[in-house]
Amino acid sequence: MNFRPAEPGAVISTQVPARLDRLPWSAFHWRVVFALGITWLLDGLEVTFKGAVSGVLQLPTTLNFTSAQIGLLGSAYLAGAVLGALVFGRLADRYGRKKLFFVTLGVYLAGVGLSAFSWDLASFALFRFLTGCGIGGEYAAINSAIDELIPARFRGRVALLINGTFWIGAAVGAGAALVVLDPALFAPDFGWRLGFGVGAALGLIILCFRNSIPESPRWLFTHGRVDEAERIVASIERQLEEKSGCRLAPPSGAVLTLRPRAYFGLGFAAHVLFKRYRARSVLCVVLMMSQAFLYNSIFFTYAMVLTRFYAVPAPDTALYLLPFALGNFLGPLVLGPAFDIVGRRIMIASTYAIAALLLAVTGGLFVRELISAVGQTALWCAIFFFASAAASSAYLTASEVFPLEIRALAIAIFFAIGTGTGGIVAPWLFGTLIGTGSREVLFYGYLAAAALMLIAVVVTLFLGVNAECKPLEEVAPPLSADTL
Repeated sequence: MNFRPAEPGAVISTQVPARLDRLPWSAFHWRVVFALGITWLLDGLEVTFKGAVSGVLQLPTTLNFTSAQIGLLGSAYLAGAVLGALVFGRLADRYGRKKLFFVTLGVYLAGVGLSAFSWDLASFALFRFLTGCGIGGEYAAINSAIDELIPARFRGRVALLINGTFWIGAAVGAGAALVVLDPALFAPDFGWRLGFGVGAALGLIILCFRNSIPESPRWLFTHGRVDEAERIVASIERQLEEKSGCRLAPPSGAVLTLRPRAYFGLGFAAHVLFKRYRARSVLCVVLMMSQAFLYNSIFFTYAMVLTRFYAVPAPDTALYLLPFALGNFLGPLVLGPAFDIVGRRIMIASTYAIAALLLAVTGGLFVRELISAVGQTALWCAIFFFASAAASSAYLTASEVFPLEIRALAIAIFFAIGTGTGGIVAPWLFGTLIGTGSREVLFYGYLAAAALMLIAVVVTLFLGVNAECKPLEEVAPPLSADTL
């Protein structure tokens, strides 16, 4: 069926946001969690596998990379993620969330598949860059869709849970690495290629699940496609009523009135982000930058620390990644509800602060050689139990505190700024620090990461937004309302 958009300049009224926010949790919402969360699962599998093979890639029988070159590959991936987020984020706001689901996933899978055929540093870096482009676009489109489809009272915990599924994939990736990197089963230069190839093949399955997720009704009505938005919401409501046998209560939220515009220029978007919402933009930059530096500095060089300072055999590093991944998943799962109940400001500040303090303590024990590889991993698990929730809350903040019409672009910009300033340099920097063989030098790197996290705590306490359980349109009114 074709739906005719509203006439340009026409004033429309809708209760679509109120109707979506008053829905009880249902199979539809689980479908959203599964279909969107499974992408992060695959991303976690692939990125963790790349971390696990870092030691193998340094062997003379494979590509014979140095520690600094391994770090450079991580930086290439993140550079691609920055570019992909900016390009695809802009397109997601203009052409819709659902269309970009398929485009970004296709780019991502192409990069993963081609990585299996890398023959030198330049080719590997190029394919990692392409992979990053796809995943950067996924961040913008998916986080926008999560916020716009999930009821306000569940938005925080669901956003953290979906972003946290990355670590289920990380555990799977670590387990897969134990198999394909086992020299008794596969030659070293074939095993790591097999892992990337299988990951790309599995990713094709996601395309089927994506079809079950509708376009965001919120995006549709801000683009004048009111009939489509109403049809989608009515279909969800009808399914819920048929399942429960009870009629839904009428929506209690206000009627939203606006004059849709299909396009807002970059200049106007920049004005909204950096003038009208200047304080929120500062908050997002600091949250993104600090968590990106922490995560990318440690995660991309995890295996190198184990092999260099604890003499863990390269194929065995995946064993240590399994509990690390578990801690990262349990953090958002356990702490997620508190972001809706206790509140955003308190929980964001608390998770950043605890992660920073634990990192400083762990660094002190490391530099004094008071912990083993097992102890190091246990402490990293504790750090990232909190840091994982903190990182997910940074994406949640960037996606819920700006107007709907530029939501994906906002996520993309702050992801790009945070990753560009705090993430791209981190793998290369820490790869270089590890290459020195000095525990003391690496310890200073850990302290720098902890300091950035503590800065984020202070900024959150002053500039944090109490968005818990509030409709998105109350947190940040649509730009289309300004034209009335």
